Amino acid sequence: MKYKSVAFVAARQKQAQEALASLKERYPSVPPSKADVIVVLGGDGFMLRTLHKYLHRNVPIYGMNRGSVGFLMNAFRANGLMRRLQRAQPITLHPLRMIATDSRGKQHEALAINEVSLLRYTRLAAKLRILVDGHVRLEEMICDGALVSTAAGSTAYNLSANGPIIPLGAELLALTPISAFRPRQWRGALLPAEAKVTFEVLDAKQRPVSAVADDMAVRNVRRVDVVEDRTIAPVLLFDPEHNLEERILREQFMV
Repeated sequence: MKYKSVAFVAARQKQAQEALASLKERYPSVPPSKADVIVVLGGDGFMLRTLHKYLHRNVPIYGMNRGSVGFLMNAFRANGLMRRLQRAQPITLHPLRMIATDSRGKQHEALAINEVSLLRYTRLAAKLRILVDGHVRLEEMICDGALVSTAAGSTAYNLSANGPIIPLGAELLALTPISAFRPRQWRGALLPAEAKVTFEVLDAKQRPVSAVADDMAVRNVRRVDVVEDRTIAPVLLFDPEHNLEERILREQFMV
């Protein structure tokens, strides 16, 4: 696809700012509000913030790695950018919508492109009841927390918590415990993408829990509902030789 107007956004780190200056010298650019493609310079954290910022613009986003991780990014090269954009392959993502109810009954909504996680924040382990589509699947889990991950986020926190890597297109979510004490042998579950996951926090006053949707946190939650929002569909662009499907596949064979 041929893009007529390009915007550049960069993280604050020195190497991202240097890359920004280099690209602006080579290519004409417009503000992100007027672009039909946005080029992001930084790491995965900055990419997530950019995706959230322009989530409702429906404009493709092409990342180049000038950060520390870069799983969602392409390799940085200043030359040949327009040809790379024309050849890039689109991947459509669907974020998770979190509705967290706190101890006062107030509801907080947020979107997560990677995962929604529940975490204890005192010395006491959390106690969680887990429901899927309204049916209790786990009456009580004593743990540090739990998370629900998208396929795109399955190689992030989910993988660190020993959750499964999910290929894009599998239409699955990962439900993964974080340091579960009871039941000790439970390793999580793969759920249909349309499943609604509900966490009920047991003994919430003595064992407080926070809920986090990417980088938005809510403390003292009593209940958290998580469902994929199919009405929102941000598009990431990847070089054909480094598409996200290939990265997810390759990650499963790394030792």
